[in-house]
Amino acid sequence: MTGGDDHALAAELAGAAGRLLLDVRAEVGFADPRVLKDTGDLRAHEFLMAALAERCPGDAVLSEEGRSSVAGKRSKDDDRAPTRNTATAERLTAGRVWIVDPLDGTREFSEEGRRDWAVHVALWEREGTGGRLVAGAVALPAQGLTLRTDATGGAALVRTEAGEPEPVTAGAGAAQPREVPLHVPAPDAGKLRVAVSRTRPPEFVRQLAERVDADVELVPIGSAGAKISAVLLGEVDAYVHAGGQFEWDSAAPAAVALGAGAHASRVDGSPLVYNREDPRLPDILVCHPMSASMLLTGIAEVAGALPG
Repeated sequence: MTGGDDHALAAELAGAAGRLLLDVRAEVGFADPRVLKDTGDLRAHEFLMAALAERCPGDAVLSEEGRSSVAGKRSKDDDRAPTRNTATAERLTAGRVWIVDPLDGTREFSEEGRRDWAVHVALWEREGTGGRLVAGAVALPAQGLTLRTDATGGAALVRTEAGEPEPVTAGAGAAQPREVPLHVPAPDAGKLRVAVSRTRPPEFVRQLAERVDADVELVPIGSAGAKISAVLLGEVDAYVHAGGQFEWDSAAPAAVALGAGAHASRVDGSPLVYNREDPRLPDILVCHPMSASMLLTGIAEVAGALPG
């Protein structure tokens, strides 16, 4: 599957994995968070691995739950080991690599009533000696939304479940079509809402807030995908992170952010590079382009407070 169909496939698979995760929540319940987390992680992982093997049999896959380090994890009533990722040597020479996070925000997923968790499905393609993200989708199952790239190079917001709350971009009482173009909103003049971890906001972001020429509000949100989606939906104006992440944490959200016209880079302004031998990608900045220069300058000024 190639071209525009890759965008539809990413959205289809992210949405289907999200519905599976809602079913896991209903089946397992919230009494044992660890069982719920592991079962959600692995059932979504196995679904995505099987679907990609069937639909794109020649493509490589890099999934958070396909690493050797999680080989001992098990889901409820299933003693099978997780399906392994494509071997690293094969992945690094592949023309197409799907980078997926079957459940981004396991903490939030395991807490009843929380909606700030996601499913990430992204596609990287080789170009010359390098490569780039060419398609991506972020499903927010508990919000009934999927944010996806499209074949025009842009992005779209899809309402995936009837009866879910309207996206924040809708006016009061406004009727919305099922899918609408997605464009990152500009921040209000003199104000900047920055998404941060709900459990451990980094100190360097607090210092950054004191340096930039704006009235900064730190907004706690759960998963990385939910934070970046919040930027694209206008719920916050920026997401700055430097506490350690991996490629699957940001690939799909970054693909959608770039399609929606947002700035997405490392915190030093350099490009986000995917499908590396070491999948660690520890920092990211996502914001409206008009805020990027101010934020990058402020980050440089507090560089000594960045996590090592």
